[in-house]
Amino acid sequence: MRPCPPATPDESLILDDGDSIASVQRAHREACEASRRTASSLGLDDLVHGNRRGPLPLRWVYLHMLRELAQHCGHADILREQILNG
Repeated sequence: MRPCPPATPDESLILDDGDSIASVQRAHREACEASRRTASSLGLDDLVHGNRRGPLPLRWVYLHMLRELAQHCGHADILREQILNG
């Protein structure tokens, strides 16, 4: 798999020849564990750096991730409906 974060959103959809469902799941699990370790010592109002918008409170990062997750779940729901009602 490509390193995270990808340079562009489209690059996050590119798989390497050696990628499998198991390797993608493992990479996801490892990224989640690394994120949890990084955030474990931070409070919700602590600033995190590295975003193009500048320093942001961890609370904003969490809310942004929830919004993104909800949006992608909505996309998955639309695909599911299209498959079932196709």
